[in-house]
Formats: sequence, C-alpha cells, structure tokens
Amino acid sequence: MSVPHPREAAPHVLDNVARASLTGPHAHFAERRGRILRYPVDVSPWLALPDAPNADDWADLAALAGPGAEIGLAGYRGELPDGWELTMNIAGVQLVDEGMAAAPEPEAVLLGPADVPEMLDLVARTRPGPFLPRTIELGTYLGIRRDGRLIAMAGERLHPPGWTEISAVCTDAAHRGEGLATRLIRAVAHGIRERGETPFLHTGAENSTAIRLYESLGFRLRRRTAFLAARVPEQLGQSSAEPAGVPAL
Repeated sequence: MSVPHPREAAPHVLDNVARASLTGPHAHFAERRGRILRYPVDVSPWLALPDAPNADDWADLAALAGPGAEIGLAGYRGELPDGWELTMNIAGVQLVDEGMAAAPEPEAVLLGPADVPEMLDLVARTRPGPFLPRTIELGTYLGIRRDGRLIAMAGERLHPPGWTEISAVCTDAAHRGEGLATRLIRAVAHGIRERGETPFLHTGAENSTAIRLYESLGFRLRRRTAFLAARVPEQLGQSSAEPAGVPAL
C-alpha cells in the first residue's frame, strides 16, 4: 500500500472551518449559490469558499452578496479577482484546546433570545468580534450578571464536525481583572467537551493579552490566518477569471 507524501495529506477540518460548519452541523443555516455557502447575514458574516475558487465561484459569490456588498473572507489565502476591493486585512490566529481545565460555572446563566439586546450592547462596548441579532442561534451562550446587569459572556459560533468554536468572549470594562472571561471560557468548553467535541477559537494576532490568556488555559496555536473583507464590484461584469491585485497571504 502506498503512503501519501506529507504534502499530499488531506486538509484538516479546521483549514476551511466555515465550509466544514456549513456542510456539517450548521448545514441548516446554509444559503447556497453554486459552490458558495454562507450564513444568513443576521446570523454571521462568515461565508465559505471552495478551497480553490474559480471564476464561476467568484461570480456566484458576487451574485449571492449583491453589487457593492462587503463580504467577509476569513481564512482565505488567495487573491481577489479584478474589480474586487480589499476593505480589511487583519492578521489572526487559530488556537485549539490541548487540555484545558474545563468546568461548569455556578454563577453563569444561559442566555436566550430575550437577552440579545443586552448582548448586542455589551458587544458594542467591548468589541470582541462580530455578534449579530441571530448569532445566538449558533450554539450555547453563557453570561454573568451582577445586580441584574449582563457584565460578561461567552458562547459557541462555528461548528465543524467534532469541533466547536468559542466566541464572543467579553467583559464589561468595570469588571475586568475579576477572572470572569476565564470562568466563562471553561464553562463553555465544559459543554463542548460533554458532547465529545474539542473547543477551538480565533483571535487577532496582535491581541497578545487574549492570546496569553488562552495559552494559560491550555490552548495552543494551530495556525496563523487572516480576517479579510472585500467589496463586490458595483458592476458584476468587472469580475474576471484571472485573480489579481491582492498578494497571497
């Protein structure tokens, strides 16, 4: 039996995490055109390109999003076709759990649709990353309240087979340094582990404070990535078969 060369090894499920989610446990969210998949725009900005998108894929993406729309291309490492404008390019990292001391949190409460206005307010003040009106539908979200006010939260976002992303980790500025994020991360991870899955997460490569926290909890760097956004051409015919203009990451 032949042994594949290391360079020919199959891609890891976390290499194209949005696609693995939208073709797996989150398939019921998927909006599709051709080979392009995306979450509803009020659920998540993540969308899924094929591993090697061609001209037809870019045309389908443009048609799905609409002329002039700004779309997220998190994790994409290729180039953009002519006419597409790069609007964001933030270096990021993907970390995976390697032995975190996950545990329930007695003070944590399960958050639901009625809590979304408070969750959106906390996100607006703390800026942990995208959280939209229906993001709560992606998984379990836990929060900590003081005097009835939501002061910290964390929850689940992308869900490729066997894995669940921890996301929206944030704490009100007046309560930072109290260990609330650590407790919530461990509690969310406990629920993920109870399902027999492994936690992972993303953060900005320059967010050294968050990275130190995650590594202290038992996460390790799996790979470096990028959070990109691009604007669809106003005239969809501007897209061409030859990608150009944006260097590969």
